[in-house]
Amino acid sequence: MAIFDEMGAPGGTPRDIYTEVARWFSAASPELIASRKAEAEAFFRRIGITFAVYGDEAGAERIIPFDILPRILSGGEWKKLSAGLEQRVKALNMFIADVYGAQEIVRAGVVPEDLILSNPAFRPEMTRIKPTAGLFTHIAGIDMVRTGPDEFFVLEDNARTPSGVSYMLENREAMIRLFPDLFSQLRIKPVDQYPDELLATLRSLAPKTASREPNVVVLTPGPYNSAYYEHSFLADRMGVELVEGRDLFVRSNIVFMRTTEGPKRVDVIYRRIDDEFLDPLVFRPDSALGVPGLMSAYKAGNVTLTNAVGTGVADDKAIYSYMPEIVKFYTGEDAKLKNVPTWRCREASSLSHVLANLGELVVKEVNGSGGYGMLVGPHATKAQRADFAEKIKAHPENYIAQPTLALSTVPCFVEEGLAPRHVDLRPFVLTGADKVRIVPGGLTRVALKKGSLVVNSSQGGGTKDTWVIDDLASQTQSQSSASTSAAA
Repeated sequence: MAIFDEMGAPGGTPRDIYTEVARWFSAASPELIASRKAEAEAFFRRIGITFAVYGDEAGAERIIPFDILPRILSGGEWKKLSAGLEQRVKALNMFIADVYGAQEIVRAGVVPEDLILSNPAFRPEMTRIKPTAGLFTHIAGIDMVRTGPDEFFVLEDNARTPSGVSYMLENREAMIRLFPDLFSQLRIKPVDQYPDELLATLRSLAPKTASREPNVVVLTPGPYNSAYYEHSFLADRMGVELVEGRDLFVRSNIVFMRTTEGPKRVDVIYRRIDDEFLDPLVFRPDSALGVPGLMSAYKAGNVTLTNAVGTGVADDKAIYSYMPEIVKFYTGEDAKLKNVPTWRCREASSLSHVLANLGELVVKEVNGSGGYGMLVGPHATKAQRADFAEKIKAHPENYIAQPTLALSTVPCFVEEGLAPRHVDLRPFVLTGADKVRIVPGGLTRVALKKGSLVVNSSQGGGTKDTWVIDDLASQTQSQSSASTSAAA
């Protein structure tokens, strides 16, 4: 199976957009590379970005592994991707609104009703509720993979509370410090405007009854949550308050924040708490993380929750398999971004195919995440495949399967030197009442273990900075035009 290396064949001519980067790294001494790697590690240690590896006997949190060789996309590639991302998230929002509304897509026979109603993320409490601008998922993270020069696939939709944007921003800050000369040579599209774009999106979603200047807060479960760094990071960058459930209360269906100057109304809550913990009066009564009465204020239209309650229904991997049909149903267009071919084990013919071909497929739990609850057939032992087959037979509705794609690689600095490693990409799509905002690039995650396809940091994956730049010809033409203008 041929693997597409995004930088170019080892020892060969790099692709145009990698020319300057390849030149810099090939000219750099091993000592300089080691020095830059050490600087990067010191930077991340100083700012405190850590993650936990599950199953690690030490149980300690570690610095997120970061590779200093960037992953690069051309301006043309990004233009196509961003158009597809906007279309896909638009369809996701329309689907979720329909699921809690008229369910036209069910009546049309496009998506089975039981697939929605049996989904553990489906929240009947949201039925007939219309959020601001009819939007449910305001912050989406769409996981993508690449298999060739012009072949990109969506691997997963994250419509609930996608994380990782702090890594994207801190990766860029680290690279600017480490390689200022490359940033002066190449027109790398910026990402540091993301917090401003996020705040503008959140404010645009304020309810009609909001304050003249909407008050936005970030609601966190607290410092023991694995993503707490990101919660505090985003609150700080947006210049808004980071709050826990105990900092808020509801009076007359209006949410207030406790302050030293007295109660202050809250209009928009960027919540990083799962649905079931949001309001103990509606969901889990034992939740100490939420705010009693929050859902009453939400239903009264006095506060916006981002993302909306119940958006997880679109995260389901079985629903994912219907996304080409969902996009077509709501937009009238063919999907601009392709899905990975998917077999739904709930269907008898697909189940037979999957069980007969476990050694060639990747099998996933429909509600799984983080790289857990899955089988990578080609890398599994015969015993592991047999055990997993029994799980599938017992509950076929809980599983989908996909072919093992030849995921693209990007060179990384690992213990044995420079070597290719598989990558994915999580762009972040912000959908406000005013417009859609997508910063160029996203979070590139790397499977640091040789041959591994699992990029999740919880299982030892790392990250890279993602650069979107114009191709070499475009930059040369632009620089030539600038020189001509200056001469004139």
